[in-house]
Order: sequence, then structure tokens, then C-alpha cells
Amino acid sequence: MFLIVGLGNPGKFYKNNRHNIGYKILDNIRELYNFPDFSKKFKSEFSKSELNKNILFLLKPTTFMNNSGLALREIRDFYNININNIYVIHDEIDLSQGIVKVKNGGGHNGHNGLKSIDNFIGKNYNRVRVGVSRPSKIYKENVDENISNWVLSDFTSDEKKQWLDKTIIYVSEMIASLIINQSDLCNRNE
Repeated sequence: MFLIVGLGNPGKFYKNNRHNIGYKILDNIRELYNFPDFSKKFKSEFSKSELNKNILFLLKPTTFMNNSGLALREIRDFYNININNIYVIHDEIDLSQGIVKVKNGGGHNGHNGLKSIDNFIGKNYNRVRVGVSRPSKIYKENVDENISNWVLSDFTSDEKKQWLDKTIIYVSEMIASLIINQSDLCNRNE
């Protein structure tokens, strides 16, 4: 039994934000592996199917990024999912655009979605970190504000063509490998 979580914010306003890359990847996974449409459950958009003879849950928390842990705790407790079988897909400003790294545990690095999850279920879940890079110019006095504006801004059409669409497909296909062999921590460096 595995849980794949895509982090993001609900609603049309946030749909194409960098912060919503987890949602975008989960939408692609659902299509790629022919999962049922998402329904509302566990304070989330939820879908369940089998992949490689394993039960797999897809979860897009609708609690907004800062309260993502609330939804994760609810589904984890309901199905008694082992924390090692949870994969959280999220944006990562400290990786270049399109770089994907997978790791177990670690810090939240200021990511409010991860902070919330750490508080609600602990830190030993798997993180699928998808690089969106930092804004090109950050002034010291406005670091937090600039980063917040950056992750809440939309991907450009150039970004979609250059790396975003390819990265969404790559991560979606990688999920099957992660489930087949959890010890295979796939790193993508292009």
C-alpha cells in the first residue's frame, strides 16, 4: 500500500503556479495509469487504484499548502499506511529547473507544506523534490517575500516548452520504479 501526495493549492487561481507542480504531476499520474477521476475525501482530491499489484492512493490536499499535513495524517491513520510508503511530490527552489531528486526524510528547508507534514506525521516520508529554482534577483531585505511571490507565480510558456512538460512526464513514469524498488532513489541530473 503506497500513498503518492502532490502538494499545491486548490483553485483555478493557483493552477499554474510553481508551487502546484505536485498537483500537475499527480494529474498526469492519474491519466498515465488510468486511475479513476479524483473524488473529495480526506480533505483532498483522492483516487485509488492498483499499480504493479500494489494498492496506490493519489492525494492532492485541498487544505492549502500550509496545512497539507492535516490531510496526510487523516489518510495515513485511516489506512494505517507505513510512513516509508509515502511519497510527497513538491517544488524545490534550491534545485535548478527540471532537476528531480528523491530522498527519505530530511528538513523542510522553509517549505511550508513540508513543515506542516513534518508536524503531523513526522519526517521519515519520501520526498520527490522537483526543481523550480530561485527567482533570478532577490534583495536581502525581501528574501521571504520574493520567494513567496516566485513560487506563487505561474510557469511561463517558455518554461513549459523547455523543461516543465518533460519533467512532469519523467516524474510520472518514475513513480512505478519507486514503488517497485523503494531503495532505488532516482536522481535526475540533466
